[in-house]
Amino acid sequence: MSNVIEIKVPDIGDFSEVEVIELLVAPGDTIKEEQSLITVESEKASMEIPASASGVVKEVSVKVGDKVAEGKVILTLEAEQAADDSKPAAGNAANDAASDSQERTSGADEPAQADKEEPAEQQEAAQQAGAESGSATLEVTVPDIGDFSEVEVIEVLVAPGDKVKQEQSLITVESDKASMEIPSSDDGEVEAVLVKVGDKVAKGTAIVKLKSGGGSAKAAAAPAETKSKPADSNVDKAQGELAAAAKAPAPQASGAAQQRVSPTAAFGSAVSARSLPHASPSVRKFARELGVDLTQITGSGEKQRITQDDVRKFVKAALSVATSTSSTTTSSQVGGGGLSVLDWPNIDFSKFGPIESKPLSRIKKISGANLHRNWVMIPHVTNNEQADITELEAFRVAMNKEYEKAGIKFTMLAFLIKAVVSALQKFPEFNASLSGDNLVLKQYFHVGFAADTPNGLVVPVIRDADKKAVSQIAKEMTELAKLARDGKLSPAQMQGGCFSISSLGGIGGTSFTPIINAPEVAILGVSKSSMQPVWNGKEFAPRLMLPLSLSYDHRVIDGAAAARFNAYLAAVLADFRRVLI
Repeated sequence: MSNVIEIKVPDIGDFSEVEVIELLVAPGDTIKEEQSLITVESEKASMEIPASASGVVKEVSVKVGDKVAEGKVILTLEAEQAADDSKPAAGNAANDAASDSQERTSGADEPAQADKEEPAEQQEAAQQAGAESGSATLEVTVPDIGDFSEVEVIEVLVAPGDKVKQEQSLITVESDKASMEIPSSDDGEVEAVLVKVGDKVAKGTAIVKLKSGGGSAKAAAAPAETKSKPADSNVDKAQGELAAAAKAPAPQASGAAQQRVSPTAAFGSAVSARSLPHASPSVRKFARELGVDLTQITGSGEKQRITQDDVRKFVKAALSVATSTSSTTTSSQVGGGGLSVLDWPNIDFSKFGPIESKPLSRIKKISGANLHRNWVMIPHVTNNEQADITELEAFRVAMNKEYEKAGIKFTMLAFLIKAVVSALQKFPEFNASLSGDNLVLKQYFHVGFAADTPNGLVVPVIRDADKKAVSQIAKEMTELAKLARDGKLSPAQMQGGCFSISSLGGIGGTSFTPIINAPEVAILGVSKSSMQPVWNGKEFAPRLMLPLSLSYDHRVIDGAAAARFNAYLAAVLADFRRVLI
C-alpha cells in the first residue's frame, strides 16, 4: 500500500523566511531518509533540508528563489509501507524488531499518525525509564550559551560506560570569542554520546544519554520531547555540516563588514543570487574579506562544497602569479584588480640554531584573525594624554583599607570604567557602531576590559556600568577576571561591549596603540603611572601621572573630538567629583 507524505520545512530558528538557493531532487527520484532535498540560505547561515522518510518524489512544490518558512510544503513523497505494519496492535506477538523500527519512523514522519502514536511512544519511554529499580535514562542538553545560535564541539571528554558526577565536564565547545566546557546536570553512567568533534550544537541540543539513579520524570519526558520534533534534529544535522574553519566576527560586526567589502572586489565577476557557490556563510565572509570571487573556485568538500582551504589555495595561486609578473608590471597596474602583496616567506629556522615549535592556543588563533581584520579594515588614529591621578590614587588606597573586611579590592581600572562611562555620556559618538552608512548610537553603557590569561587575551564586559557604583564594578571585575583565568567565561559575558579598556598599568610602558575591538569605534589604552614634576604656576611639584592612549575609528570620529574626549577623561580622573555632574 502506498502512502503520500508531504515533506515540510522544519523549525528554522529565529528566521521568518529563508530563500531556496538549490534544488537537489526532481520528480521521479528515489530518495532515502536524511537525504538532502533543498538548500536554503538566510543572511547568516545556509543549510540543507533533509528528507524525513524514504520513497519516490511525486511533486516538488518549490523552486529556486522561493521564500519558504516553517511548515511550507517542499515536496510530495510516495512512500511504500505495509498497512498492517503501520499500526500494529499492542498485543500482537508477531511484530518483530524491524516492524517496530518501521513504525517509529513512520510515526515521526507522517503528520496524520503523529497524534495516535506519540502517546504510545511516551508510555514505552516511561516504562523503560522505570524498568531498573528506580534508575532512569535522561538526556543532558546544552544550556543557555548566550547570543550565539550555534557553537562548535572541539573536544569530547567522556565515552560510553564512563561514570560522571554532577557538574563534571562532558564536552568543550568554542565560539568565535571563547571556549567553554558543558557540565553534566546529574550523576550517572554514560549510555551514549550523541555528539562528536566538529558538530555544531545550540541551546537544547542533546549531548549524552545518561543512566541516572534519579529524575525519572525528566527521563520520561526527554524521549517524548525528542519524538515531538523529529525535524529539529534534521536541521541540527544539516547545520552541523557547515564549515567552521573561518570564524565570523561578532554578530554586531557582520553587517558593517559586509557593507565594507564587496564579494567581487578583486575579480569583478557578477554573481547571480540564483547561482550562489556551494559554501557556508563563514567561508563566504572569509572570501569577501580577501576579495575572492567564489564562482572561480571548485570546491573540494562534499558535493563540491568550498572550504576555507580552497579559498587559501586560490589566493596563494593568485599571489604566485602576481609575484612572477611583478618585474614587468608598472606601478599603475599593481593593486588595481588583483592581489599585489608578497607571499609570506617560508624559512627553515632550524638551520640557524635550535628551535622549538609551539602551536598557538585556540584563543590566540581566533583573536589573531579578528585583530588582523580590525587593523586592516579600520583606519586607526591614536590620541595620547596624561591624567593627574594623585588625589584619586590616595582615595583608592583609603577605600581599600575601608572595604578590606568586605572583600572588595578597588583597582584603578574600576575607577577608569566609571570615568569612561561619564565621557561616553558626554560624547555619544564614541558609544556607537558603524553599520554601512548609518551610525548606531547606543543608549546602554557596557564596558569591556582586556584580561590576560594563560591561553591569551579575552575581553569580559561590565554590563550597565552607568547604573553601578565603583564598589560594584570592582567586585564584578574580580569575579570576571577569575573566570577568565580559569577558562570558564561564557560567550554572553564577552558580548555587547560598547567601549573597551586595555590596561598595561601593572606591567609598564609609557604609551601604545590599542587595536579597536570591532564593532566598537574606540578603545582606551592605559600604561603605567609614574611620578613626574608638574608646574603648578609657582613651582614644580611631584604628581602621579597616568598615560592614556585613545585609539579611534577615523571614519566616525575626527581628531578634535578624540582630543576633547581624552582631555575630559583626564579631567574626571584628576577630580573624580566630576562623575556626579
